Amino acid sequence: MCRRYEPVPIDNAWLLATMPSMVKNASIVAASQIERAILLLRREKVILDEVLAQLYGVETRTLVQVVNRNVERFPEDFMFQLTQQEWDSLRSQIVISRGSGGRRYPPYAFTEQGVDMLSSVLRSERAVQVNIEIMRAFVRLRQILASNETLARGLAELEQRYDAKFRVVFDAIR
Repeated sequence: MCRRYEPVPIDNAWLLATMPSMVKNASIVAASQIERAILLLRREKVILDEVLAQLYGVETRTLVQVVNRNVERFPEDFMFQLTQQEWDSLRSQIVISRGSGGRRYPPYAFTEQGVDMLSSVLRSERAVQVNIEIMRAFVRLRQILASNETLARGLAELEQRYDAKFRVVFDAIR
């Protein structure tokens, strides 16, 4: 015999009061999407203007206009424009077409500090939330790189330690 469950009344006041915090805590952009967007150019971890514009929900030209109006906030270590050679190389790696209506100029690349500065010039709630997620992605990337460096150092130590022992064995075999 199946029981019939009656719906439990919901306290609407509580639900309405907690909804904003639940929405605030929800991620606007997937972390994996941001992590895939981080590139290594000129020995810097960067995100291209086109990707940032998509994440912020604005057109690329709008983002570039805002940056150009506030260019004093974006020194070379915060943002740089790719050379034509870098852009051609990157385009061939990520298979971007040269179709009509595309970019006329190489994109801008924003470092972590440049992305942080963008939140102060964009001034939207979405920009703030996206920036938080991007900063978290940069932190995760630094942690991964640090753990890989530690692992590489450990392997190098092991190689040095055991190379001498194996050399003795190989000398004995000869």
